[in-house]
Amino acid sequence: MTANVYQYDVIVIGAGHAGTEAAAAAARLGAKTALLTTNLDTVGQMSCNPAIGGVAKGQIVREVDALGGLMGEAIDATGIQFRMLNRRKGPAMHSPRAQADKRAYQSHIKMRIETQDNLDLRQETVEDLLTENVDGRDRVVGVQVRGDAQYRAAAVVLTTGTFLQAIMHTGKAQTAGGRGGEGTTSGISGALARLGFEVDRFKTGTPPRLNARTIDYAKLEEQPGDDQPQAFSFLTDKIVGQQIPCHITYTNEAVHDLIRANLDRAPMYSGQISTRGPRYCPSIEDKVVRFADKSQHQLFLEPEGHQTQEVYVNGISTSLPRDVQDEMFKRIAGLENASIMRYGYAVEYDFCPPTQLWPHLESKSVDGLFFAGQINGTTGYEEAAGQGLIAGANAAMVVAGKPTWVPSRDQAYIGVLVDDLVTAGTDEPYRMFTSRAEYRLLLRQDNCDRRLTPDADRLGLITAQRRDRFASKLAEIEQANTILKAARIQNTPGDVYLKRPEIDWATMCGLVPELTKVDSSAAEQVVYDVKYEGYISRQKMEVEKQHRLAGKRIPTSFDYGKISALRNEAREKLSKIRPLSLDQAKRISGITPADIALVMAHLDH
Repeated sequence: MTANVYQYDVIVIGAGHAGTEAAAAAARLGAKTALLTTNLDTVGQMSCNPAIGGVAKGQIVREVDALGGLMGEAIDATGIQFRMLNRRKGPAMHSPRAQADKRAYQSHIKMRIETQDNLDLRQETVEDLLTENVDGRDRVVGVQVRGDAQYRAAAVVLTTGTFLQAIMHTGKAQTAGGRGGEGTTSGISGALARLGFEVDRFKTGTPPRLNARTIDYAKLEEQPGDDQPQAFSFLTDKIVGQQIPCHITYTNEAVHDLIRANLDRAPMYSGQISTRGPRYCPSIEDKVVRFADKSQHQLFLEPEGHQTQEVYVNGISTSLPRDVQDEMFKRIAGLENASIMRYGYAVEYDFCPPTQLWPHLESKSVDGLFFAGQINGTTGYEEAAGQGLIAGANAAMVVAGKPTWVPSRDQAYIGVLVDDLVTAGTDEPYRMFTSRAEYRLLLRQDNCDRRLTPDADRLGLITAQRRDRFASKLAEIEQANTILKAARIQNTPGDVYLKRPEIDWATMCGLVPELTKVDSSAAEQVVYDVKYEGYISRQKMEVEKQHRLAGKRIPTSFDYGKISALRNEAREKLSKIRPLSLDQAKRISGITPADIALVMAHLDH
């Protein structure tokens, strides 16, 4: 008999970027929530690079913020360098990125979790999932933790990161653990296998960290932040923290020769590791082999905070032996005398292919069990946070008997991310890119609040402060549009005059003084709406076509076996994924227009 039983509505396992967003979202919706983690000192920890955002990732962070999440406000409060990437390109490509004070960021997230209403943070090691069979279906009822205790709940969210049966590799040395200095867990993997889940393995890696005092910065290229840094959160008025420069250096042929000479000692090439890693974030070993014609690779030296000398060397992720890592840096300009504080390593871990989930991230086979983050085969803090918020919010809504919600592909990068995962799965750690989104012009980083905050308000995810600020911004936009349309410049309406390529907002303010009173964030929206009106209208027409197809729903119990003319491959894939609409069905790999036509014909009967 279990001695201690704790009762909750929602339990979240794991307190990384997915877990903290999941727990906070569930609690904001009124669910009594428990966030369980093996170590309270690592809540919200940045396991790899000390940065938030980047191309497409920055858009996700702003979407998380627009939905009331934590990440945007946290990086605004603790960032040490802010840059808007791709400024020279169109607004759809603008992506915010910021270096973080690693410890300050973690502390900020932990405090937000500790002070969130309806949320209890507990240091516990989960050893098993508790389920019951009701009317022939499994459903989760809680978890068993180490120390003869149970947490009971109608919904459980798994956000276990890289800790499921994890092994770290540095050369031939292998250590059980999902992050340097920490251990691994195996009970949850066993429970998932027992419940019939497909479990696979991926790998990821991290670069060495150097002591800043041992770096010769005179030999490096300085990379400063923006003069006028832009905030991530729509609640942040201004970035006030001191910015710190990053620096750039390069590998060279001497480094590449050293790596080639030691490939037989690299776990990825010795056969010690056979799992797949992220293609778009390769190790330095992979870069040297795959891009043999390149004489150098760029390295970014990123400080980890105001109160530490640790420097993250972005671009040189490695699992080579320690002696090779030591020798490698001696051959790099500015790093000849650099002291390694933490050696790079690769980590292998279990994940569950995400095609086993419904779009709202609940398991298809075990009711009440949700998955978010790297357990779904993704990589990146931002991708984890987006999934966590969706899974946590939906867990709370399922418990409350309310309809679930997921943003569509034309509404958010988070919608693209989730749809890609549950519809197509992934054969490598999934990373978001702008190229994955069909409607990039609609999914800009500047308009995330206009796209998502109304839904967040309807669901109950945001505060009154955010609601009021958003309403004020909409009123500012409406006022600016009214002024523009009423103005006449050379007998041309102001909004038409603004369409001219050579005319910017500053010029318009000089011609129409009333516009100087418009807030800068509202002015930015007006400019983009006016200048890109034709392109936006065309994309919205495409969206309407997709919505008509999405409106053709497919019952979850639909029997594809009864369509005799359907190809075997199509029947197998459709039966496995169980798409909820024709729109989702057509995005399944290997499904043809002819297959869709057959399904549509049978739906009409």
